[in-house]
Amino acid sequence: MNQPLSLDGWQVWDLVGRLGGQMRVAGKAVLGWDMGAAFGLSRALGLNPMVVAELLPELEAVMVRRINEKIGETDG
Repeated sequence: MNQPLSLDGWQVWDLVGRLGGQMRVAGKAVLGWDMGAAFGLSRALGLNPMVVAELLPELEAVMVRRINEKIGETDG
């Protein structure tokens, strides 16, 4: 359904999978990824920094919304 359509997209999607431990959290809310760590990892993986800068914030917004929704469901 919502699969990456390019090699760059797949590489950023792989990067997202590696960022599980790089979250910024306040209390019970997820604020986002540690973008310094995310971009450092993307550089180490040799990813195109412009592609990462374009795609990662969009993916981060979805991740934050979905995780915080799940947290809200369990607190209810």
